[in-house]
Formats: sequence, structure tokens, C-alpha cells
Amino acid sequence: MRANQTANSTIPLWLKVAWTAWLAVWAPLYWRQYGAQNFLYFCDLGNFLIAAGLWLESRLILSWQAVGLLVFQSLYALDLVGAVLFGHHIIGGTEYMFDPKVPLFVRLLGLYHLVVPPLLLWGIRRLGYDDRAWKLQTLTACVLVPINFFWRPEYNVNWARGLGHEQHMVPGWLYLAAYLILVPLVVYWPTHLALRRWSQGRMSSH
Repeated sequence: MRANQTANSTIPLWLKVAWTAWLAVWAPLYWRQYGAQNFLYFCDLGNFLIAAGLWLESRLILSWQAVGLLVFQSLYALDLVGAVLFGHHIIGGTEYMFDPKVPLFVRLLGLYHLVVPPLLLWGIRRLGYDDRAWKLQTLTACVLVPINFFWRPEYNVNWARGLGHEQHMVPGWLYLAAYLILVPLVVYWPTHLALRRWSQGRMSSH
């Protein structure tokens, strides 16, 4: 029966094993380099959830992560490529990739940001899209970002205290409230609609 399940698997076993093996190397090195708060970044927490989504072949988990990560990971990739090609950070956020104080191997592990968007799009193409993903990602933000706001605020994880650096233009509570309203509406909802269309394209191709 197990062999039959493997034969009918939608996600290849090699991909599940490869992602898990990479995760086993990445996680302890990132913990040592950046500390515990780093795993509360949406992208870093997402690595563990993507592993679960691949092994469980869960369209909900992969859809959830796609709603939360596609836009920001794509912007990361754009900034990194721009810095490599033109020596200028178009958006910001990838400066650490060029910091000689950070071990080269740790920086190379950060290239996972380039892999995540196509991986998630491919996974949704294979499994389909779950409409609950937008609500689940919004709930995740409403739990995680306030934690980032209060716990180790000096790290500004997920920009919980300002874009790129802590802002002082408005009270912190107002910025946090605006964040939790605007990001789901301006980022998550359009991504949800786009992924729904992407999944419909999968269905029509079959």
C-alpha cells in the first residue's frame, strides 16, 4: 500500500527529501547566526510550513504560504538581482547578502528566497489552490506581527515597527493597526485572486 501511495504521489519524493535535508542544514546555522527572533520572519517560518506542505501534499498549507510569501519573496529577488547587476538596492532588504561579516555559506543559504516563489507556484499548479489561504495568512499576520512588535523590537522583524527601520511619524500602535489592515487588503487579497486564476489555468489545461 505504501508503494502505491508513493506511485500516486503528486509531489516527487526527491523534492520532499531535498527540501528537508536543506532545512536541516539551514535552520541551525541561521539560529546561530541570527538568533531565535529570525524564525518569526514570515519567510523563515514559511520554510518549515513548506516542508509540511510538501510532505502532506497539502494544497491549504502551500496556498497559505503562497499568499503570504509570493509578493515579498519576489521583491527580495528583484532587489538582489538589481544589486548584483547594477550595484544598487532597488528596494532594500538584501544588503546582508553582501556583508563580509556574515559567513559566505550562510549568505548562500539565503538564496532560498529565489527558489520559494517558483516552488510555491509549481506546488499550486500541481495540487490546486485553497480559497481559505487568504484568511489563514491574515490570521497568521494578526498573531505574528504583534509578537514581532513587542518581542525584541530592535530587530524590526517583518517590519512590525516600520518599513526597513523603526518609524516615528505616527504612534507605534497606529502603525501596527494600519499594517494589520492594509497588508491583508493590498497584498494578500490581490495575491489570493491571482493564485485563484493561476489554479483555474491548471484546471483548464487538464
